[in-house]
Amino acid sequence: MQYKFYTTSEKAWEAMLKDIGEAKISIYLEMYIFINNTPGYDFFGVLKKKAKEGIDVKIIIDSFGSKELDQKTIAELKSAGVELLFFSYWLRRTHKKILVIDEEVAFLGGVNIHKLFQKWNDLQIRFNGPMVKSVIHSFAKSYQMCGGEDKKILIYRDKKNIFEKTKIWFLEHQQIGNRGFIKKHYQNRFGNAKEKIIIITPYFVPRRWFVGTLHQAILRGVNVEIILPQYTDHWIFDRVNYFYISKLCHVGIKFYLQKEMNHAKAILIDGIEGVVGSQNIDPFYNFEAGVFFNDEKMARDLEKIIEDWRKNSFIFNPEIYKKKWFDYIFALIGRILQIIF
Repeated sequence: MQYKFYTTSEKAWEAMLKDIGEAKISIYLEMYIFINNTPGYDFFGVLKKKAKEGIDVKIIIDSFGSKELDQKTIAELKSAGVELLFFSYWLRRTHKKILVIDEEVAFLGGVNIHKLFQKWNDLQIRFNGPMVKSVIHSFAKSYQMCGGEDKKILIYRDKKNIFEKTKIWFLEHQQIGNRGFIKKHYQNRFGNAKEKIIIITPYFVPRRWFVGTLHQAILRGVNVEIILPQYTDHWIFDRVNYFYISKLCHVGIKFYLQKEMNHAKAILIDGIEGVVGSQNIDPFYNFEAGVFFNDEKMARDLEKIIEDWRKNSFIFNPEIYKKKWFDYIFALIGRILQIIF
């Protein structure tokens, strides 16, 4: 499998636009936040152009995450021949960031499309090979839920048996029936860790099982490090992050705060196994997608990226964080959401 990591929104946007511009048959895009306000990165213009050329362009966007998308842009996309669908389910969102070109090349990770995210650190992976079919399978399930009727997409929704060889590579949190799949995967991988677990996440509202699994690893002598941004995109997230990390640094987790905003979601275990995707460590039941790998070269590449980010970080000192009364309210809300979802 050929692959490449992109470590900022801009780098990922450039690569995505290049491949979109070279598409010959089809473009499938599923995005949480997709807004037409990125000067110099004209996704909407290129997608309209490709649709007018006869390329099959299908887009799924989350109705909440992309609520800023104006009606004029929506009408222009549809008029150009784009099939644009909105994922709109009460208390459920598609948080996936998926792009598939000609059913041969795929992108996925944490990168949204909005001007606010242009300078953020993030993590997106581009790859080809058999695993692309698994990504299309995931896209097809969302497509069906949104009312899509194109049979050449829906056929991927039903052909489950063709993904058996790549199942280990593609992690998905989508239907209610597989809600525990990623949980079991994390518990298994953390439970088998021998030396080090490194987690990159922008938001940290962990469930009890997640904390318990990490604590068990620490008791076995495993070094656990978590890298978060010093400041996120909202002060409420900052307060919630600090509330939890101030509690959990006492169980032996070492927290690093990165000086720049980092929206990446990744895990590296013992320097040999990695996960990259859209999964936040939060209480929400969102539809997610990620890639698990134990390829030595991919793990080394991810480790180098993490090392570069750590160099621009500092270790969290709980003494400088003073809890406010409203921090307990935010934490309680987070715990209630975890119970609901």
